[in-house]
Amino acid sequence: MSRFIHPNALVEGGASLGDRTRIWAFAHVLPGARIGSDCNICDNVFIENDVIVGDRVTVKCGVQLWDGLRIEDDAFIGPNATFTNDMRPRSKQYPQEFPKTQIGKGATIGANATILPGRRIGAWAMVGAGSVVTRDVPDFALVTGNPGRLCGWVCRCGQKLGSFAAGAVSCPCGRSYQIISDQTIEEKVDVP
Repeated sequence: MSRFIHPNALVEGGASLGDRTRIWAFAHVLPGARIGSDCNICDNVFIENDVIVGDRVTVKCGVQLWDGLRIEDDAFIGPNATFTNDMRPRSKQYPQEFPKTQIGKGATIGANATILPGRRIGAWAMVGAGSVVTRDVPDFALVTGNPGRLCGWVCRCGQKLGSFAAGAVSCPCGRSYQIISDQTIEEKVDVP
């Protein structure tokens, strides 16, 4: 097993780190955190106990991952993205359980975006920089603004998809999608 922990990082005993994961300077990982393989945890990241991070996840500088956060494989968390885990915070008053916030497989959270507690960001969705997510985000959705609003759809490759003429669209990368409803699309899979 090979992992890298910068000499100026603090990974407390009991934290679980997968193979080939890198923890950079001034990051602090608490004992109950679980981080998958091939992750990159950048400078000044704080990860609480009840946090699960999947494989191949990148967490850029200045991010705090609070109790109740679940990040699936291949997600990207941009610099200074903010997660919250208490809708009614008060000093020295803690809920019995923090709401679970789910970041779907391959999702991107842009720099300085804010995600309210208990929300689900769908697979391969993209939250634009500085957006404030106040409700769940569908798979493949592009959300921007404050509050975050659906403003389009993105491919797995990250390219914004064009118009769904005749209910379907193709991306230059070769993937195709069909519209299911105004809040749902799905990737078309060719069956040989």
